[in-house]
Amino acid sequence: MSSILTNNSSMVALETLRNINRNLETVQNEIATGKKVSTAKDNAAIWAVSTVMSTDVASFKAITDSLNLGSSTVGTARSAAEKVTETLQDIKTLIVQAQGENVDRAKYQTDIAEKISLIEGYVSAAQFNGLNLINGSSTADVNVLASLDRSSSGSVSTSYISVARKDLSVSNTGSAATFGATAVTNTSILNNGGTAAGTAASVGAAATQTISVASVADGNSYRLTLSDTATNNTMGQRSFEYVASASDSAESVAASLANQISTFFAATGETNYSVVRSGDEIQITNNSAAALSVTAVTATGGTAGVSAGGLGNLNTIDVTTSAGATAALTTIETLLNTAIDAAAAFGSSQNRITGQSEFVQTLIDSMTTGIGSLTDTDMEAASAKLQALQVQQQLGVQALSIANQAPQTLLSLFR
Repeated sequence: MSSILTNNSSMVALETLRNINRNLETVQNEIATGKKVSTAKDNAAIWAVSTVMSTDVASFKAITDSLNLGSSTVGTARSAAEKVTETLQDIKTLIVQAQGENVDRAKYQTDIAEKISLIEGYVSAAQFNGLNLINGSSTADVNVLASLDRSSSGSVSTSYISVARKDLSVSNTGSAATFGATAVTNTSILNNGGTAAGTAASVGAAATQTISVASVADGNSYRLTLSDTATNNTMGQRSFEYVASASDSAESVAASLANQISTFFAATGETNYSVVRSGDEIQITNNSAAALSVTAVTATGGTAGVSAGGLGNLNTIDVTTSAGATAALTTIETLLNTAIDAAAAFGSSQNRITGQSEFVQTLIDSMTTGIGSLTDTDMEAASAKLQALQVQQQLGVQALSIANQAPQTLLSLFR
């Protein structure tokens, strides 16, 4: 049945043309924007995933800036520590030259003073954007933002690379330690070869006394007194003490006491006695023919002193005398090790930061590629689809035109 009121063919052609036009609009939009999913309406699930990943990419780019800043800061400290090490090596050379008997030690001392001033300049200038890692202004580690970690549940946390500061300052200001007030008269803190604290142990000729650090706690106080006054030997009586802080270990306490004794022996030219350290043990050997008295005194409740600066002992170097030149050799070796350790630590930290920065950049590239595969338009396919839809559109227009002409044939029935 034909009708002039209802043209079914025209309605079918019109609906077909509408679908073609909608598809054509979608393809044209994909080509114009370069994205097949540009809004949540296009594909809600893919849009949500890609949007989260896009925000992570932006965050990782900010992390890259943080890592670059951290690398520059640590690199500045490393370069300064290396320059300090070179200058300390120069000072060591001057000290070695000052060992001779027929040299002008005063001139060497002047040169050393100038080198120390150079070190002070390096340490003071070693800052990047106001942060100095080697001037002793703080002991707190510096945290460099390194990564953004997203769990499977969607929660996000940050991780950091910690860089330890190193004190290479030459400042000679600090606070002295306070020896503890509560005496401990046994071997629980400092074991003097089995002799209780407060009691003298006699070390015979050619004998060795082994003193071990038995326990360490914040405020524990240690004192060793060496005396040969009873035998009229060369040393007299001398005490060496140390008050532990919370960061000390048995080895560090033993090292401090042994270094004090060794420095004293070197400065005074003492050869009747010698000292070595092995782990948490201090071994004092009596090389003379007379006995040596060794007394350990221990206490709790002390206060550790504040360091005068990592290179503060540079101010104690005095090569104007033979004894001073000898003692300076021991001092400069310790200071050289301090500077070398600092430069090596900064080098390791900078290397880690650089590696993390390279990884983050690789991660950004991988995530960007992943987002693109989810949302970007396949331009080759879109081009082919566009041409096909344009042909369909033309055919749809012609079909609609033919369907609209169908009622005209009904006029011939009334002629």
